[in-house]
Amino acid sequence: MNEPVTLPTERAPGCPFDPPPDLVKLPPVSPLRFPDGHIGWLVTSHAAARTVMIDPRFTNRPEHKHPLFGAVARPGGASKPAAPGWFVNMDAPEHSRYRRLLMSQFTVRRIKQLEPRITQITEEHLDAMAKAGPPVDLVQAFALPVPSLVICELLGVPYDDHTFFQQQTTIMANMAATQDESLAALGQLSRYLGELVTTKRLHPKDDLLGSLITDTDLTDEELTNIALLLLVAGHETTANMLGLGTFALLQHPEQIAALDSPDAVEELLRYLSIVHLGTPNRAALEDVELEGRMIRKGDTVAIGLPAVNRDPEVFQQPDILQLDRQDARKHAAFGGGIHQCLGQQLARVEMRIGFTRLFDRFPTLRLAVPADEIKLREKSAAYGVWALPVVWDA
Repeated sequence: MNEPVTLPTERAPGCPFDPPPDLVKLPPVSPLRFPDGHIGWLVTSHAAARTVMIDPRFTNRPEHKHPLFGAVARPGGASKPAAPGWFVNMDAPEHSRYRRLLMSQFTVRRIKQLEPRITQITEEHLDAMAKAGPPVDLVQAFALPVPSLVICELLGVPYDDHTFFQQQTTIMANMAATQDESLAALGQLSRYLGELVTTKRLHPKDDLLGSLITDTDLTDEELTNIALLLLVAGHETTANMLGLGTFALLQHPEQIAALDSPDAVEELLRYLSIVHLGTPNRAALEDVELEGRMIRKGDTVAIGLPAVNRDPEVFQQPDILQLDRQDARKHAAFGGGIHQCLGQQLARVEMRIGFTRLFDRFPTLRLAVPADEIKLREKSAAYGVWALPVVWDA
């Protein structure tokens, strides 16, 4: 075995959209040293990543895995079996049970029905931007509130409380946060959603949580954890895609005209790979040979999505942003197998509407500061920008 590497996270100066150079130079499967001393593996090829994501010999259960980062906050604990309802860290059949209960809310047909409301929310925030006038921070004015409001309405979470849950989510996603800080944020958000579930049980409404209360036998703990999972995932990733994607498009203005290409959003997902710090992870339940390497039972395997989505064996000229790219849909941004992102269709619609309406409304949109002054979310579960000051011609 070669000398184990540590997870490469440093991007080259001036290359905010490219993966860390050391990451893309690695072999398809490399030994990786985890913070607790465990010697596991880092996968950087598309083929190997797909195998790890879909092969049932690899598990997503936390009690089998070694974390890449110290501050991992999730219901039930970082290295214990997933708490009831936290189905993202379960395998079949438990995972399948929860996913089936939620699938009807995230079908293509259901998301199509939501499009008019998503468009209305988008237009309302663009109206507010225009009224406020330049300069504005696009993250606070547009990228963060649009998906937050959409997921709040879908779930039945009061948007008036968005500042509170966005603050807690940011702490939970911050890899630089201490364990105590992450657990405190998780506790506050869990208590808030637990109280909301109790209220909705007394007065159920026509929203996702209300329908789960009315139509299933889920416990309050299950409902709270499902709400927590969907609330965090439903705005954190899409908000970062809208912010970082706008930054990328402003740096590649020749691509803006191609936003109406059918795979424009897919290409942005591939090119940016905002889930970037070596996640998701899996653990081997038995010995598995992978790209000529023997992954032993109990080994944790990290997937380097930025390198996977730039694999030259799959994508032609992978380091070029090309919104009309023919092979863009082969990206792994939404994962794969039974853990493929449940809300991917919602995210696609929010991004398609968000990007096209933004640049239709503000065709002269541009950065208000030099690009190298944009502060990046380097140590967060979702890569993005902390703020994006923009201006346009009135």
